[in-house]
Amino acid sequence: MLRIHFTHEDLTRVRIARAPDPLAESMLSLSLVQARGVGGAALEGWRSRTRLGLRPEQRVLFDLATPAGAAEAAEVFLHAGSHTLAESLDQTWSLPGRRWSADLRVLSGTRPRAPRWVHDLRRGEREWRELVDRRLREYHAFAVEPYWSQLLAVAHADRARRAVLVTDLGLEGLFDSLHPDVRWQSPVLTLPWPVDADLRLHGAGVMLVPTFFWPEPIALTDTRGLDHPLVLHYPLTPDLTTYRAIWSQGAPDGPDGPLVALLGTTRARTLRAAADPAGTAELARRTGTSPATASHHATVLRSAGLLTTERSGPGVRHTLTPLGRALLDDRPVLPATALTTTDPP
Repeated sequence: MLRIHFTHEDLTRVRIARAPDPLAESMLSLSLVQARGVGGAALEGWRSRTRLGLRPEQRVLFDLATPAGAAEAAEVFLHAGSHTLAESLDQTWSLPGRRWSADLRVLSGTRPRAPRWVHDLRRGEREWRELVDRRLREYHAFAVEPYWSQLLAVAHADRARRAVLVTDLGLEGLFDSLHPDVRWQSPVLTLPWPVDADLRLHGAGVMLVPTFFWPEPIALTDTRGLDHPLVLHYPLTPDLTTYRAIWSQGAPDGPDGPLVALLGTTRARTLRAAADPAGTAELARRTGTSPATASHHATVLRSAGLLTTERSGPGVRHTLTPLGRALLDDRPVLPATALTTTDPP
């Protein structure tokens, strides 16, 4: 666990960023697209479409952003805090050499077997910087940019809600709302961390940054020194209706397009097939899949709160929940807190 110790001055310097940073979101989404099951069923449609849309030359970015996400993140790409990808990239490439050197030292400890080019990038090799810049812009254009306006709307609504929390419940209410694994016991904020550590802010304060493409909090100390605010990425957690609105821009054609954009083709087909209660073998027949595949997708949908499964004689019977029925009928639904399941896809 990481324990972050606040002074009175730190508490007066807690800020919430207006929006996610497009470069940080692109980097985290690269990790998410490789980390199967992370983020829950609501991200499966996006993950499937993105993996299919990746061109072979763009997969070099997987060496830069691994499935481990924050645990192996390239911190120089997560600090920018700009409004556009171009601004964030310009700010990142213009960082002084000592920032890149500090990131290289961290990389040597966390990823000693990283490809050589990743080390060369941090050493300032122009060829690799130009290549990464080009590939990141290409990737962002099809994987993140189509949804950016909706993500900004979600972030703005979240910021307004947290401002009300501070007014009604103070900073304790704000900190307690960031993530189930983040705990506030004045004057210490505790969150998951690869090692057991204590961090004292010494008056630098904290910048809270909303993050859509990673489901866990990320704490980043500024390599310029402890006189700069700690950056704490906290996950946005939209309800199911909002997820559908976000993914609508990438929805395939057809009546089930938004549902496919949310869940992926086979999972959407499985949900549709369960409109009439059925056993696993019948679901497989209706969806044209094997019983093992149908059982697997039913398990994920059940974990997301969209199906129930009951024993029926020697077999089981899958039935839509009210949430699943509302989603299938395209009706407004209540927030689906179960969507953060980490069951494999």
